[in-house]
Amino acid sequence: MQFHLDGFRPGDPHLADASPHALPHAEAVPAQVDVLIVGCGPAGLTLAAQLASFPDIRTCIVEQKEGPLQLGQADGIACRTMEMFEAFNFSEKVLKEACWINEVTFWKPDAQAPGRIVRHGRVQDTEDGLSEFPHVVLNQARVHDFYLEAMRNSPSRLEPHYARRLVDVQVDGAAADAPVTVRLERTDAAHAGQQETVQARYVVGCDGARSAVRKAIGRQLVGDSANHAWGVMDLLMVTDFPDIRYKVAVQSAAGNLLVIPREGGYLVRLYVEMDKLADEERVASRGITVDHLIARARSILHPYTLDVKEVPWWSVYEIGQRICDQYDDVPASPRVFIAGDACHTHSPKAGQGMNFSMQDTFNLGWKLAAVLRRQCAPALLRTYSEERQPAAQELIDFDREWAKMFSDRAAGGQGGDAQGVDPKEFQKYFERHARFTAGVGTHYRPSIICGEAKHQHLATGLVIGTRFHSAPVVRVTDARPFHLGHAGRADGRWRLYAFAGKNDGIPALCDFLQDSPDSPVRRHTPAGQDIDAVFDVRAVYQQNHRDLAIESLPALLLPLKGRHGLRDYEKVFCADPKADIFELRGIDRAAGALVIVRPDQYVAHVLPLDAHQALADFFAGFMLAG
Repeated sequence: MQFHLDGFRPGDPHLADASPHALPHAEAVPAQVDVLIVGCGPAGLTLAAQLASFPDIRTCIVEQKEGPLQLGQADGIACRTMEMFEAFNFSEKVLKEACWINEVTFWKPDAQAPGRIVRHGRVQDTEDGLSEFPHVVLNQARVHDFYLEAMRNSPSRLEPHYARRLVDVQVDGAAADAPVTVRLERTDAAHAGQQETVQARYVVGCDGARSAVRKAIGRQLVGDSANHAWGVMDLLMVTDFPDIRYKVAVQSAAGNLLVIPREGGYLVRLYVEMDKLADEERVASRGITVDHLIARARSILHPYTLDVKEVPWWSVYEIGQRICDQYDDVPASPRVFIAGDACHTHSPKAGQGMNFSMQDTFNLGWKLAAVLRRQCAPALLRTYSEERQPAAQELIDFDREWAKMFSDRAAGGQGGDAQGVDPKEFQKYFERHARFTAGVGTHYRPSIICGEAKHQHLATGLVIGTRFHSAPVVRVTDARPFHLGHAGRADGRWRLYAFAGKNDGIPALCDFLQDSPDSPVRRHTPAGQDIDAVFDVRAVYQQNHRDLAIESLPALLLPLKGRHGLRDYEKVFCADPKADIFELRGIDRAAGALVIVRPDQYVAHVLPLDAHQALADFFAGFMLAG
């Protein structure tokens, strides 16, 4: 990270200077805000942490619970989510504390003794090169802690207001400034029953599957239930099951089970198949206890033993897939949005609940910031539902098939039948959809912020509408090995990655961006701000870093910034000879390429380096003059 731009300051560089424009945290919620976030789950905190970095945006987040989460429901963190955590600057903390999932093993009934289980397969959890980050497991509450720390360290010094229950949401279409009125009721003992009113320009409901915000705007979760009960429990136990520190899928005559090793070396989570439910029956009516879960787990793992010492957390749930058809109140000019479990629910088998929810608000956050800061027209906000709803539908369709396979008995053997799932086919299905479970399967359609693929051949490995797939490079000014994607912070800026071709093309591009009246940098950067305040232009050259003369670089790549006019030396890279980004990501060596990356790390467009007018036209389609 960079710091000291506006003067030397000792101490923790993660602690930003407090903004004089920030709303001071008080006992009562503020009367008027730009964005009110309802819910301190993963989706709400992702949005809050992103908006907190903008001191000129007044943000408030409220939560019905009395304080921060202590024990989390979710635990799996996909590779794509780790890439996002890097943008929030806490990926290293997660990596150090989490349990890494490297391999998955598969068990089935022993053909010679169907009452016993045997290992029949083992696969790598994620394919080589899929991401620079692994799939890890960490208590959801710790993820919340990292977000809360980022919010406290931000210029806004944002803190949640706990013990607030949402009463209702009203939208006045005629009110221009703060058209949304929200009533809250305090639930803490000292203020129980007291009501507060907040006026907001935008409201985002991240308040879970029973979302009060969703109900207030008349949206409904639609879908079905598999009528199957499952239990989940975190255990400290002693066992002779040999794969207890692997992720494990077990198909047995007594039922199915999923093993998830947890952080710390001792804790393990078990997802345990329970019983089929009758039509319209709810799992709560079964009276399932933790002892029932333990007994079923023991029978599934036979002949291995399970001596449970402590159960820190457990729950039972029904498998179901439900989704809203729209994620906002009015598609034409939305003011209220829903995200996460408020607009889609599914089984936890693929580990996508927390991950997908955070991607919802990472998508929405930069768009809200851009509209509130008058960088983009409000029409940009329509793309949130247009992008995330179809992506969630794909997840729902995948999860329905995956959950069904996981709940079926193994084909043949005791307790199975001819309609059961072949264990080998089950393993193949897992391998075939590994990219989806890693969180990198989302592909947004062409829109005002996702260009057509006319020039995709210039960068075949950086597909428009998919997440920017990072790769190693070497920074020219200090020879530091670096991952190019890590240049993108969760700061609302667009990244323009210019890959030099045989005839370079970068000097002419930089001249256009710096001097032309049609340049998006000149048209859309507010006066008085640093030249990279909206567009972060970076260059990648093919030659060795020692063969590139710094003094010959365009001024735009060594910009003067901040109140002292200090030079930024971190904009220029060369290919790493050990892992050439041009080869890894299919960059045309002769022509080069300009890859435009959105603030949420998705590729927005691929253009030739000399397509200056097309570059200008793309941003003029949704951005306002600065």
